[in-house]
Amino acid sequence: MHNSNGSGQPNERREGSVTLRHKAVRQTTADQRLLDSRLRADWQTKDAWRALRILSEFVDGFDTLADLPRAVSVFGSARSKPDSPECVMAEQLGGALARAGYAVITGGGPGVMGAANRGASEAGGLSVGLGIELPFEQGLNEWIDIGIDFRYFFARKTMFVKYAQAFAVLPGGFGTMDELFEALTLVQTRKVTRFPVVLMGTDYWRGLLDWMSKAMAAGGKISPLDLDLIRLTDDVDEAVRYIVEADAAIVAEQEAAERAAAARLASEDATGD
Repeated sequence: MHNSNGSGQPNERREGSVTLRHKAVRQTTADQRLLDSRLRADWQTKDAWRALRILSEFVDGFDTLADLPRAVSVFGSARSKPDSPECVMAEQLGGALARAGYAVITGGGPGVMGAANRGASEAGGLSVGLGIELPFEQGLNEWIDIGIDFRYFFARKTMFVKYAQAFAVLPGGFGTMDELFEALTLVQTRKVTRFPVVLMGTDYWRGLLDWMSKAMAAGGKISPLDLDLIRLTDDVDEAVRYIVEADAAIVAEQEAAERAAAARLASEDATGD
């Protein structure tokens, strides 16, 4: 946990495998020290070492999550109260995903993330939390079976996409928006294939989708078909059914492509003989 000393500053912080307390707690995060140009006077001596630290985060993530079963990344606000509609929905969603055979991956914090992890855990599923070093970080929630603390956002974000078959996005703030639009960009540019993105909370998201349609699509900034990348619903069962069906379609397409490739190779071998 990252407890406060009463002044708003934490008196304990985890930095990867290191725990700093009291006077040893640094007032900047690893991301800030890497990205803030005002802190770059030491770049010649320290950036090379940071590259190794960044590499170690990817190695830890890949190694820890390599055997993860099929999973869904669930995003939403850390600030939501346990009895809020989005937390109730997230807990139900986590349980439904677990019963459908999916692990649940969240950012590891409280609020919507903790609710989704709790739902998955109580339903007997695997609950994963990918935490991040922040000045106000609350630590990983108690419902996580596998937890990884990251220093760098970009390493953490890679894990959210690489090890998930879909995104479910509940009401949240800038961090939630960041993950949502990164997923949409990756699908739109075909960096990932047919990645289901479900928005849950119609009242919360409707204004954003209306703006995307009336401003972005109407102005030619995106294709109207790009809006079809998003499924909006308040129904947990519908969300899980959509993810399961999309996942099955993707698997079927991959298997068909593998069979076609094998048939081509067999034909080429036969022709060569």
